[in-house]
Parts: sequence; structure tokens; C-alpha cells
Amino acid sequence: MRYRGPLVRALLGAALLTTTVSLPQAQAQQAQIAAVSASDEERFAKALQALQPQRPGVVDAYVVVAALDTDPVFGREAREAARVLASRFDAKGRSLVLATDEGSDLADASGSPEHLAAAIRRQAELMDKDEDVLVLYTTSHGSPHQGLNYRDPARGAANIAPEQLAQLLNDAGPKNRLIILQACYAGQFIPTLAGPRTIVATAAAAMNSSFGCSAGNDWTFFGYALIDLAMRQPDTFVRQFRRAYVNILGWEKKLGFHPSNPQISVGSETAGWMAALDSRAPKTPSAPVGKPPSEITN
Repeated sequence: MRYRGPLVRALLGAALLTTTVSLPQAQAQQAQIAAVSASDEERFAKALQALQPQRPGVVDAYVVVAALDTDPVFGREAREAARVLASRFDAKGRSLVLATDEGSDLADASGSPEHLAAAIRRQAELMDKDEDVLVLYTTSHGSPHQGLNYRDPARGAANIAPEQLAQLLNDAGPKNRLIILQACYAGQFIPTLAGPRTIVATAAAAMNSSFGCSAGNDWTFFGYALIDLAMRQPDTFVRQFRRAYVNILGWEKKLGFHPSNPQISVGSETAGWMAALDSRAPKTPSAPVGKPPSEITN
């Protein structure tokens, strides 16, 4: 998978280029980055190994949730979204969360493009590619005409374009896909990812911003509306998306924001596997976790 833009080792580069940092200090920073990376890779390898195989005759969901930016809001959203999606789709033991850790709330690995690709490939190896469903949720910033932004001060920055994500999914091979993208301008992915056996839901239209990504937030607008509120209610996914859409529109109107206009594309051959996943919706509502985005409470 090719990524637009170099994966620059930002911290190390800054250390080497800043005259106030000595060579021993730069070497110490390099060693610290390497140690963190090694620990991250070891944890990720264990998480990949622990994934459960698919159950013949059962439409299994395999969930990957990735925070592609180290702003704390995205990590908080990703870690709780992984728990909600694993419960909603009966995917415990078949879920991975890629995000920055916060205290004792740990992820399976950092949310890098490389980890995202490896997670999807490993899950595709374990699933029945015709029967089971890949559920992908990403949360990050986005750029018009460039896709999803990846940013980690210790590892670098890049963009994941729609064609690159589509190539990764096609190469991995799962036929049934539920793709949920939380980012500004995420609607640009729909023309490329949409297909008869695919559902794509995005936080915004192709040329619209989404909201709620303040670093101190627990959720973005879209994550809060869809994951923390709607998906904890007994309902189908499409109706849960519509609940989220209405809530987001109301918040944006009250705040005077230009509407983000969340999008959804439902493929013509998704009814069977989506019905199987919808049968696992909660029978009773559960309480939200975390605080609403600060923009809608202040």
C-alpha cells in the first residue's frame, strides 16, 4: 500500500536539526523512539495472534478501529468505539483497536497506516471472505481531495487517499464491508469504496467539515452521535445512522455551523449480512460513556 507523502520521523528529525540539542541527546531520543516502537510491535503481534477464527455458518463481524491522529480526542473515541462495536456486532475476540494509549486505557497498537493495513490483512486471513463482514471505523482529521490524515509526532505524517484504502481492502479480499469514516471531507471516499456488498458511512460530505475534534473532547460530533448515542439503542444500523444525522444537524444548526452533511451509501446486496448483524443490536438501551463534545455543552 502506497501512502501519499513521506513518513518523516518528526521527533528525531527535529532533534538532529536543532542546534540546542546535542548528539547524545539526539541519540537518546532515537533510542527512546526505538524502544517504544519495539514494545508497540510486540503488543500488536500478540493482539494479531489472539484473534479468533470465524465460525462456519455464522456471519461473523471482524472489527478494526483506528485513530489515525494522536490528538487525544481521536484516541479516546477509538478505544470506546471499539468496545461499542465489538458488543454491537458480537465481535469480541475478533476486534482490534489502533490508537494512542491514555493511562490504563490501552490499545492493541498505535494507529499507523502500517498497523491498519496489517490488521485488515490478518482479519481477512481468518474470516470467511464471502460470509463474514469487515467492520472498519477510522477517526482523524481529513483534507479535501487528499483523504484521511495520519499524524504522529514520533512517527511522521501522511495521507491515505480513497484509492489507497480501496486497494488495501481489495487486496485483503473481504467481500462484505461496513466502512465508517469519521473525518472532515470523508464523503470523498464514497465513490471509490461503494459497491453492491458495501456500506459506507461518513461524518461529512466530500467538501464539508465535520466538528468536535477539540483535543480535550471524549468524542467528535459524529462519534458521539453515532457510536455513543445511536448504537447503544435497539435499532438497525441504518436507522442508528439516521438518528445520528438528525442529532448532528440539530447541533450544527444551533451553533451556526455549516452542515457537515453526513453521508451513507448502502449497497444493493448488503441486506442479508446486515440483517444478521442487526439481529445483535442491544435489546435495551445503555448509557453513554464519556462527556459530550464541549462545543455542544458550552
